[in-house]
Amino acid sequence: MNLIQAFLVGLVAFLHLYFMVLEMFFWTKPKGLKAFGLTKEKAEDSKVLAANQGLYNGFLAAGLIWSILDKNYQLELAFFFLFCVTVAGLYGAYSTNKIKLFFVQSLPAMIAMIALIFI
Repeated sequence: MNLIQAFLVGLVAFLHLYFMVLEMFFWTKPKGLKAFGLTKEKAEDSKVLAANQGLYNGFLAAGLIWSILDKNYQLELAFFFLFCVTVAGLYGAYSTNKIKLFFVQSLPAMIAMIALIFI
């Protein structure tokens, strides 16, 4: 994996660490409420689900970091986890009817996958 590829994979990993923190620790706080467009009541009602969702984002980030550090299967691991991120973002955008999720989650992963293939 070259420097550009590692940077893009790392960027997607960083985004998912950020999503994890927002969902697990700030879901009911002003920053989380603003980021997800929630009312305090709706956030309180869904905070357990959000924490679970955040944990999954943490797993995606861990897999992407693993792909950068692994010397034997870097590209394969990166592609797999980036594909998972892309699918999660597509489903999230579809299921919530918020196209922003595509641009924030899927598009960066797709750009990183393109870099893995062509750079």
